[in-house]
Amino acid sequence: MERTLWVVGLALVCVLAAWGMWVGWRHRGGRQSSLPELPTVPNTLGEVRTPPLTGLYVSTTTAGHWQDRIVARGLGVRADALVRLTDDGILIDRDGADPIFVPVQDLIEVTTAPGIAGKVMAQADGILIIRWRLGSSELDSGLRADDRDSQAEFLVAAKDLLAGNPGKSEEATT
Repeated sequence: MERTLWVVGLALVCVLAAWGMWVGWRHRGGRQSSLPELPTVPNTLGEVRTPPLTGLYVSTTTAGHWQDRIVARGLGVRADALVRLTDDGILIDRDGADPIFVPVQDLIEVTTAPGIAGKVMAQADGILIIRWRLGSSELDSGLRADDRDSQAEFLVAAKDLLAGNPGKSEEATT
């Protein structure tokens, strides 16, 4: 009988913890509800600058604050993703979640970091970070690429785009 009470008590603690996390997630989303809607994906994207990058969309955070996860507007949904870099911007096409389109004029920086909320890597360049503007907020979206060589190629092409260089980067196409 005593053992049964311990099992029931532990199950209740687990349910209470899960409920608390769910409530916290919803409250965080409510606090972030002032974020504007995400830009719509254009019907046609500009010229592709590099082959698509496959990987895991980890999360989006407030720029420079790698633990301050954004959950509003569906940005908290972790998913496999296909990332395209075009002359018009970056499209993060997530499986089972709405795509995230970052128009080139809202793109601030593309770099790497060892981690972002939800994922920390041993390598200093383990996570691809896309810093962008949504309304008056600056955000960092993080992706763990499946192929580090493809990530390096994507990074070079994105920096080329940000520098205003027309056409494809020579380094990105080799």
